Amino acid sequence: MADGEGLRALRDQTAIAGIGYAPFTRDSGRTPLSLALEAILAAVDDAGLAAGDIDGIATHHVNDSAPVHEVAAALGLRDVTWYHEEFGGGSRAPAVISQAALAVAAGASRYAVVYRALNGRSGVRMGASGGGRAAPGAELQYQQPYGLLAPSQSYALGARMHMERYGTTSEQLGAIALQQRANAAKNERALMRTPLTMADYLSSRMIADPFRLLDCCLETDGACAVVLTSHARAADLAQPVVTLRGWASALGPDDLSKPGGDLTRSSSALVAPRLYSMAGVGPGEVDVAELYDAFTFSVLVQLEDFGFCAKGEGGAFAASGAIAPDGALPVNTHGGFLSEGYVHGLNHVTEAVSQLRGQADDRQVDGAAIAVCSAQPGISPARPRP
Repeated sequence: MADGEGLRALRDQTAIAGIGYAPFTRDSGRTPLSLALEAILAAVDDAGLAAGDIDGIATHHVNDSAPVHEVAAALGLRDVTWYHEEFGGGSRAPAVISQAALAVAAGASRYAVVYRALNGRSGVRMGASGGGRAAPGAELQYQQPYGLLAPSQSYALGARMHMERYGTTSEQLGAIALQQRANAAKNERALMRTPLTMADYLSSRMIADPFRLLDCCLETDGACAVVLTSHARAADLAQPVVTLRGWASALGPDDLSKPGGDLTRSSSALVAPRLYSMAGVGPGEVDVAELYDAFTFSVLVQLEDFGFCAKGEGGAFAASGAIAPDGALPVNTHGGFLSEGYVHGLNHVTEAVSQLRGQADDRQVDGAAIAVCSAQPGISPARPRP
């Protein structure tokens, strides 16, 4: 079988039939289980199903979520035929969805739900904040003596290298933050909806040079869920069919896929050719991009590595207005992790579904038919990983 032929045969075979949320807040006062159940039941209802129809459950977590067996019990499910639970953070959400799609395509599940629930602000907080709860790993022993303890510090190295090599400016990073805040202003779920100016951005406190506060994502309590099924079954359900055309992942020798210490190139450059091959499209055909935005630089480097602009031109591309809703490539139309909330990746997927259904209200991109969703792009040489 030719390389990739098996996956290409799965193109458009599975669909996301339902999406749901629990509110995004700074202090939910609730358990992750309660948040997960609210999002799941909303997604099931959105699809026109009942909770008893679910026979597959999957999630990812870093010791801060509701386990799948507890979710199944709370939903009253008695015959879950497929389940999947991964320990890991921002690189996992699209991968877990692809695993669910494979389960549906293989007949292991008829209706599978993927969820992410966390108290990321009031509970176990991301990025080693709130008490240094970074996941242990072999790399950490070499990072700690140099003060590389949080993602903001290590991603800042990539941003600085990009600035030195290509002339990228703080104002170009700021253009990403400002555009996503403008998008969030049209999103009732978003935590941050107050308009920003470039002066606001430039005066925000420094976190890890060159990152300012407004370069960094939010920490959020909340939950999202999606229901997957076959294309044929989805066509008989309540919502317009949104199919999965393709997916791809990559791991390198250190689980970060960094190529020879070049921090201006992410693992997105590795997965993009396989993603486009499976989906049967190219970057010029993408209508909406929901790109993992733990930091503004994460967006910039993915614009380049997914082929939306040339290497070194991501800053100029973003600052030109190209990523606005009426630009060449609308990006993070909900406000992203920078302004909507950080639910560890899954809220990018739910937003893409809303755009492709034509149900994104005031932030709807006209004619949106193809969307790309990405995970943490894996450029950091210092981020501890499980």
